Amino acid sequence: MKVVLVYKDFTDYARDVENYLRDFKIFTGRELDTLDPESTEGEIFCQTYDILEYPSIAAISNDGHLQQLWRGIPLPQISEVSYYLSQE
Repeated sequence: MKVVLVYKDFTDYARDVENYLRDFKIFTGRELDTLDPESTEGEIFCQTYDILEYPSIAAISNDGHLQQLWRGIPLPQISEVSYYLSQE
């Protein structure tokens, strides 16, 4: 299972996302993958999983299927997201 947080730097929500990433690491000991939707990899990822709103967090199974998608602010609880990382 893979969990990816898609967001743009230098936006009004970037500080909330950075705080969330920091807190996520503190509480779970794990880091979330991040993508910039304006990068080549980010564009492909967003098109594949129909992500149009940022920030978004996508939980992707090992076979590439979207399991859960959280869009926008407020970000989901850390326990909700960490559940998908525990499904490895």
